Amino acid sequence: MTVVEAVCALAVTVPVVFGVRDVPPSIDADLQLFSTVLMAFAALNGVLACTRLTWFGGEKQDFESAVPVADPGTVRRALETSLRQSFDWSSFVLLVVMSTAMGLILDPLMAFFPLLVVPERLVKWAYATYWERRHGVVLWRGHVPEQPLGKGQRLYSSRREPAVRH
Repeated sequence: MTVVEAVCALAVTVPVVFGVRDVPPSIDADLQLFSTVLMAFAALNGVLACTRLTWFGGEKQDFESAVPVADPGTVRRALETSLRQSFDWSSFVLLVVMSTAMGLILDPLMAFFPLLVVPERLVKWAYATYWERRHGVVLWRGHVPEQPLGKGQRLYSSRREPAVRH
């Protein structure tokens, strides 16, 4: 799931919820503090996920175990399904459905639920960008029939092509 999916979910959810239910007059200080703590916790979870600790996600372990693709032609396809640039429609739909339902049933402010995934995804995106640039590869999800993924492997890596300057 990317930050773009969360922002797109907000663009759909907030007008629907606030159109059906009125906009809340104000947000009390307790809710602001609770939201801030939740966002900080999400960011901390993102930092912990960028370690080898598999309980938190083990992103670093996934990056290091990525299968290098031998065929250079696969790099072009890799850029379309890059770990950082892919858009997952199922995650978008899940966020929209959950936040719309919670906003309509529980409280209109629950329409902002997708914001809770943003800090974690930003941290993971920053770490993935750093890792890719440091190692000169592009990490991506997908399927290469000639090189199937092994046990515990979820990513492929392709050598990064140098940017063409005109």
